[in-house]
Amino acid sequence: MAQRFLLRRIWTLSTKDVRCLPASIAITPTSSFSTSLKPPAARASFLSPSHTVPCSHPHILHRGVSFNVQDDDDFTERVIKSQLPVLIDFHAHWCGPCKVLGPRLEKAVQKQKGRVTMAKVDIDEHTDLAIKYGVTAVPTVIAMRGGDVVGEFVGIKDETDLDSFVSRIIGK
Repeated sequence: MAQRFLLRRIWTLSTKDVRCLPASIAITPTSSFSTSLKPPAARASFLSPSHTVPCSHPHILHRGVSFNVQDDDDFTERVIKSQLPVLIDFHAHWCGPCKVLGPRLEKAVQKQKGRVTMAKVDIDEHTDLAIKYGVTAVPTVIAMRGGDVVGEFVGIKDETDLDSFVSRIIGK
């Protein structure tokens, strides 16, 4: 089962993701599943330094607009300690308005081209974080900069209001 999962993860890596891997993680096929007829010493890694493309953030394989918070430590590391302003989207999978606001908010964040990030917190999985930040209704969006809350709103907003909210948070 674990082998199938690993193979699925390898096959789903995009070419860009593979090129961004550091050369120290270069993988040479040495298992019995290899289809190469060359001896292992003669095989060149497809991730050797001569074939890699430099990335601006080599430690990040996929740089998206938003990320899902995994636990309290992840929240502290990626939100509280972030150098960039962070919009925290407190949502629930059963919430209809959350499903409308989420893509709108991601679009507004994406327009800022890396000047702000977005964290998604499922209140059913992370009730402690919702209580800590006083979330009483969903969707609730809280903006943080340097670990301090600098703005928030509850409910749905249209794209124009979201753009102005995000611009105000980054100080534009």
